[in-house]
Amino acid sequence: EVQLVESGGGLVQPGGSLRLSCAASGFTFSNYAMTWVRQAPGKGLEWVSAINSGGESTSYADSVKGRFTISRDNAKNTLYLQMNSLKPEDTAVYYCAKTPQSFLPVHNIKRYEFDYWGQGTQVTVSS
Repeated sequence: EVQLVESGGGLVQPGGSLRLSCAASGFTFSNYAMTWVRQAPGKGLEWVSAINSGGESTSYADSVKGRFTISRDNAKNTLYLQMNSLKPEDTAVYYCAKTPQSFLPVHNIKRYEFDYWGQGTQVTVSS
């Protein structure tokens, strides 16, 4: 059974940092590109970032480029999102999601329908 479990969310002041983690199990983690997607209150899903299976290639939404860093540790089956210089508009539930096919490249990854999602972790940026 595929499981994705996010952690690391919380309340942080503007300009602060958080690191999200996503623990994966039930599939060969190192074979799949992974993504982060967020949903702000009252808004739709917004793709945030993606990383390829080996961790060498990444992609970011313009809204987070230069502030967020995606990474992965395939030995620990864990995906990360380091979030720096946080803004109130980053407030959202953050989800990690698995891509549906192995070894997908990160370019155009948004066109795929992600097949497994975690339960989400709340990030609130407020003073």
